[in-house]
Amino acid sequence: MINPAKIEEIAKQISNNMPQGVKNLADTFEAKTKQVIQNKLSEMDFVSREEFDIQSKVLIRTREKLTELEAKVAALEAKLEQTDDTE
Repeated sequence: MINPAKIEEIAKQISNNMPQGVKNLADTFEAKTKQVIQNKLSEMDFVSREEFDIQSKVLIRTREKLTELEAKVAALEAKLEQTDDTE
């Protein structure tokens, strides 16, 4: 099995032995990449997980209420038909 600490040690050794110009280039590339990704993500229309969960619960309650109202309307319509039939 691969030891993560050993991999980290090797990565540090490689990083420490890189020329400063390459390190700067890598740091600049990383910073620019993060900036571009953050800009693109901010342009997208995302909602947080918390907001999604809240809206899911609201939708569930709305569906339950709709089902209740549909049953009440059906009962009232049946009652109305019975009243019309007896007249």
